[in-house]
Amino acid sequence: MRERPRILVVNDDGINATGIKTLERIARQLSDDVWVVAPEMNQSGTGHSLTLNRPLRIRRLGECHFAVDGTPTDCVLLAIQHVIKDRPVDLVLSGINHGSNMAEDVTYSGTVAVAMEATLFHVPAIALSQQAADRKQVRWDTAERWAPDLLRRLLAAGWAGEVLLNINLPDLAPEQVRGWKVARQGMRKIGDDLVERIDPRGEPYVWIGALRESTDAGEGTDLAAVAEGYISVTPVHLDMTHTPSLGVLREAIDG
Repeated sequence: MRERPRILVVNDDGINATGIKTLERIARQLSDDVWVVAPEMNQSGTGHSLTLNRPLRIRRLGECHFAVDGTPTDCVLLAIQHVIKDRPVDLVLSGINHGSNMAEDVTYSGTVAVAMEATLFHVPAIALSQQAADRKQVRWDTAERWAPDLLRRLLAAGWAGEVLLNINLPDLAPEQVRGWKVARQGMRKIGDDLVERIDPRGEPYVWIGALRESTDAGEGTDLAAVAEGYISVTPVHLDMTHTPSLGVLREAIDG
């Protein structure tokens, strides 16, 4: 990576979220060439979705700050190919998400999707999320204390081209964090609470809850690392092919 890398900061919680402001401050400890391109509104749970059925509008908020009325994926695409196309982006940082993105969360997360889109552009990308048991009291100071050094170490080490890094910070004060662990993606039972209610017009509607339940975090997983007070670092590969099944299916179909 260049001595003065160009860093793009994106999120899914929206341009005005505290997390992205925290991440911008962290990014500026790594470079003075930092650009922020983020959704106009909260886009949590949009996953790796693109806006294809309407035009997108870009609003300039200040020097190196832009809001897009689209998804997190839209923001990466527009930033790299339109907003700052004069010079290649060297690193994409996504987040810091308000809440963790572990285990199956990566399939829903707009935060992780930012890193996925950047990786498809062959740009190194890291997604960061802050666990928060109380969503009104998020420990952003934990990320500010630990993330700069961790990011420097990861950038110095490097990683494979079709891989993004997914980082989750525990809901602990900075001095209580035990360090970091490289961990595999966990799996857990989704225990979403579906709540049905009646609107003022007498029509039923349903809320999908955010509750996740897991009785066994699984040794060596991101879930276990964060539960033990560590920051989890998970390499996520974009090739989701289950290689062992290739031979089995070929033999079954062709045989």
